[in-house]
Parts: sequence; C-alpha cells; structure tokens
Amino acid sequence: MASNKRTPMIAGNWKMHLTSKEAADLAAAMKKGLDPDLKHEVLLAPTFTALHAVNAVLAGSKIFLSSQDVAWEEKGAFTGAVAPSQIKDAGCTHAIIGHSERRKIFLETDEVINKKMKAAIKANIVPVLCIGETLEERESQKTYRVLETQLVGAFAGISAAEAAKVVIAYEPVWAIGTGKTATPDQAQDAHTFVRKQMERIYGKGYADAVRILYGGSVKAENIDELMAQPDIDGALVGGESLKADKFLRVIHFQAALSR
Repeated sequence: MASNKRTPMIAGNWKMHLTSKEAADLAAAMKKGLDPDLKHEVLLAPTFTALHAVNAVLAGSKIFLSSQDVAWEEKGAFTGAVAPSQIKDAGCTHAIIGHSERRKIFLETDEVINKKMKAAIKANIVPVLCIGETLEERESQKTYRVLETQLVGAFAGISAAEAAKVVIAYEPVWAIGTGKTATPDQAQDAHTFVRKQMERIYGKGYADAVRILYGGSVKAENIDELMAQPDIDGALVGGESLKADKFLRVIHFQAALSR
C-alpha cells in the first residue's frame, strides 16, 4: 500500500473528446457521485474549450481542474498555444505536461517539456509530468534508460523547492489505449525506479513525498490491484474516465479502505 504520507490522486484525461455541454454533464455526474468523505484528490482534464464550463460545474466541490497541456510562454505570437495565465483564468490548478501523445504525435522534446514545467511552476500551477517507454524500448530493455532521460530532462534547472508540487505519472506508451495494462508488478517496478531516480536528483525526503501515478488502460476492474502497490499513488485515466459509473468506481478504489 502506498505511503500514508502521500495523498492519492485519481485524474481523468478526457483528451479530444466531449463538447462543452457533454463535459459539463460528465463533470456534474462526477461531482454528484463523489463520496463527500473522500480523502484523496480527484482531477479532471477536459479539452481547452470545455474548461470554463467544467469549472462552473465543479464550483463548491473538492474536484480539481487541469488542462491537458500548457505553453511555456506567457503571451505573444504563438498561434494555437494557451498560456499558464489563461488556463488559470479558466479555473485550472494543474496542467498535464509531456503526455506520450504530445511527445509522439506533436514531437515534443525533453527540452520543450522542461520549459513547460518551469512556466507552470512559475505560474503556481501543479505540473502532472508524464513519462514512459514505448513497446520497442521495453522489449529492448531500455525502460530504465528512457525514464531516467525523461526525468533528468524534465527537471533540469528546477530546484527541489520548485519541484515540491510536481506530480509524476508513469505511463508505459504500449499500454495507453491498447487495452494492455502493465501488471501490478511491472508498474510497481517502474515506480520504484522512478522514486529512486528522484532520490538521486533531490534526495530521499523528496522521493518519499513525490506522488507517482500509473496510467495506461486503467479500468474499474484493475484499479484495486494497482493501488495496492506500495509506490503507486494514484492513476491517470483515459478512456475509462469518459464513463461516469466506471470512473467513479476507479475514484473510489477499494484499496482506500485500508489506507
């Protein structure tokens, strides 16, 4: 079981789905179905166009709002980009940074991700940093090397104090949207490695406190077993977070009963 010092987080990444009304309706269902005594954190990440609508629905709830990305510049001639101040204006407290789809499809480099991390931290937005290896990298036994490179790149020039609020999400690329999930042992192994890397960068105190989420075909059927692992502090959920009943089951994972 994860350390009681670390508050679990369940985050839903809605990706490029849902109109503003559909997103607001889903957020309302989340708000209504949430256990009022829930002790861990819940985070919703709708597309940019739905942020204002979802924020209005979440008013008065304990659910946090996140963007799916953020620009590294505050203003200027950056067509299509959305600045840290703009997502804050829409109600966001968090921003997903470095998701594998941003890395793979939009060709974001570790340098770009590092700049986004610094911009978010400067704006007092909590970065949810995504890292993870492809199937080819795992089969070539490069998982650890990839994770180390991504972590070192993302945190370059960021002090321990600045990094204190960062949430890390380990997402094996081969398990995202494929229906394949890393076994609890595979996930725990990767999380242990990530925590050791963070200890190497910032020391044991930081490593013990940083939250590391698992992402990659997380479902109502496997969340309990995943959350029972000592270094898994939550989940970043994709497709399952678009179904109110399923995502509520993920949020109320049974492992919470013994925390």
